[in-house]
Amino acid sequence: MLAFIAKRLLLVLPVVFAVALVCFMLVHIAPGDPLVSVLPPDASAQLAEQMKRAYGFDRPLPVQFGIWLWKAVHGDLGTSIASGRSVAEEVFRAVGNTLRLAFLAAFLGFAFGALFGFTAGYFRDSWIDRVVTIISIAGVSMPHYWLGMVLVIVFSVQLGWLPAVGAGPGGWAWDWDHFQHIILPAVTMSVIPMGIVTRTIRALVGDLLSQEFVLALRAKGLNELRVFKHVAKNAAPTTIAIMGLQLGYLLGGSILIEFVFSWPGTGFLLNSAIFQRDLPLLQGTILVLAMFFVFLNLIVDVLQAAIDPRIKRG
Repeated sequence: MLAFIAKRLLLVLPVVFAVALVCFMLVHIAPGDPLVSVLPPDASAQLAEQMKRAYGFDRPLPVQFGIWLWKAVHGDLGTSIASGRSVAEEVFRAVGNTLRLAFLAAFLGFAFGALFGFTAGYFRDSWIDRVVTIISIAGVSMPHYWLGMVLVIVFSVQLGWLPAVGAGPGGWAWDWDHFQHIILPAVTMSVIPMGIVTRTIRALVGDLLSQEFVLALRAKGLNELRVFKHVAKNAAPTTIAIMGLQLGYLLGGSILIEFVFSWPGTGFLLNSAIFQRDLPLLQGTILVLAMFFVFLNLIVDVLQAAIDPRIKRG
């Protein structure tokens, strides 16, 4: 197992470098001047050149990339052009809010997705299966930002049960004053992973129940609970892979939801950086989110190998 983990870690290194390179280049090839947010409209050419030298934008791109990557490895993501604050501090403050939102949404989506998927798989081609299929298709097809606005209108504007925007007063705390702010965005974000997990598990369970080893288990007299354990164990590797990918998407793809609910996470920060053309903040946010996705995939690979020895041998 240690050799498998070491091999995966070695494979992660070139992926991390490639992600950092793509992140750097995509931001720099975008049109627009990154200093437009800090320079006055009547700024002289001399002042513009001074600001470019101060932020290192006057150097060739390969040199800029090398300096940026070296600093990033040591935890220095630069200084925000718009606010003048440390990018690392702003990003990691926002990451905490995004992690809370993403993990709660993942818990809701995966729990209901697993429940619906196993139920539909065991009652395949029945009315239960058809109802679950309709729910899962609606969850995958429904634009989550539209659903978020509908939930705000119903539960915030009309009923007045839950707040519409923000993360609560002051810093985050696990009390009702703060928790009520996370309910609507978490429910909104959980709908798509719930639909995907439901459809995946339904297909897996339906296929496994038709295989010969399940017939053999039942012929040996095993009750349905023990048969279910064998089916769940065989479905676990693929299910974990799907859940890992969905959690990664929740961490990196929450920009619209956080914008709708004004949730102060990385999506909201990324949106602000894009509109302000704040290159250091944009690069730092994208890099941190990409690293989360890469290392989440590494954890999923290790978990799959621990559950299914065939993966490790392969």
